[in-house]
Amino acid sequence: MNAAGTKRGAGSAFEVLYKYGTLITILLLIVVFGTMTDNFLNYTNIINILRSISIVTIIATGLTVSLAVGGFDLSVGSTASLANALVISIFVWHGGQIGVSLIVTIIFCLLVGLVNAFLVINFKIQDMLMTLATMFVFQGIALTYTRGATVSENMILPSGDYATGEIPAVFGQLGKVPWIIVVMLLVVLAVHLFLTYTKHGRYMYMIGGNPEAAKLSGIAVSKYRLAAYLISALFAGIGGIILGARVMTAEVNSGAPYLMDAVAAAFIGYSVLGAGKPNAFGTFVGAVLIGILSNGLIMLSVPYYAMDIVKGSVLALALAITYYKRKH
Repeated sequence: MNAAGTKRGAGSAFEVLYKYGTLITILLLIVVFGTMTDNFLNYTNIINILRSISIVTIIATGLTVSLAVGGFDLSVGSTASLANALVISIFVWHGGQIGVSLIVTIIFCLLVGLVNAFLVINFKIQDMLMTLATMFVFQGIALTYTRGATVSENMILPSGDYATGEIPAVFGQLGKVPWIIVVMLLVVLAVHLFLTYTKHGRYMYMIGGNPEAAKLSGIAVSKYRLAAYLISALFAGIGGIILGARVMTAEVNSGAPYLMDAVAAAFIGYSVLGAGKPNAFGTFVGAVLIGILSNGLIMLSVPYYAMDIVKGSVLALALAITYYKRKH
């Protein structure tokens, strides 16, 4: 075989790896973990994996929308923390009804998205740098609001009294199977349909690809970037609400651990089926990959503190493949 044929063969192999590498990896992991452990392929464990990735998938799907317009919302973890603190505290501290708690929490999260969009659009600072700053601001707001304490039923208030509010049982159902999985799938489906099949989604991709060309085409670039950050904050808030329903408390800075997994899932999703761009289905597949890795490694008794090494390596590989593809 001549050099040109060898090069074409290597290129074809890379194309297959780029398009199907994530799916092949998932299948290989299922085979490996299924062989090495007794309960990995049990129905109960499969449901457990889906439940475990639900919150990070919801948050990552919102992040995907910000990536679609060429942005990068690093404040999603802090927004989830703030939403978690708000929704639980309204129940526990103020005896709020479920409708009021959810509406107030969503409004505050949309305000977060509004602040991010205003700073990024008007001051023209790189999205990642600005949202890195706001990440710390919103994280600090959440900590200040809760006074650095876990919010839970019957907690001792600063006055010395016990909190009398109760978290409604119906709210807790949101954090249980099947509803936590149903919400995740609805979010992924909604964003997939929006980005893929509506003109607004296509406009967002155009803005992410070339904002100047999009502006010259008559697209309201600033409005779509505003919408993207509002959607990102909305889904981060929903993730925080679901987290509250799952654990029925508001832990200190509870949303922060979801940031890395959300970023990893979104970037892994770039290469799924050769999309080459942020997409909801790819983000879901990326989250599944991370969930399977975490679950399988736990079953193999790998120490929890080694998990980030694996996640970081997977993210580095996904970024390497994505950016190599863009340059070739």
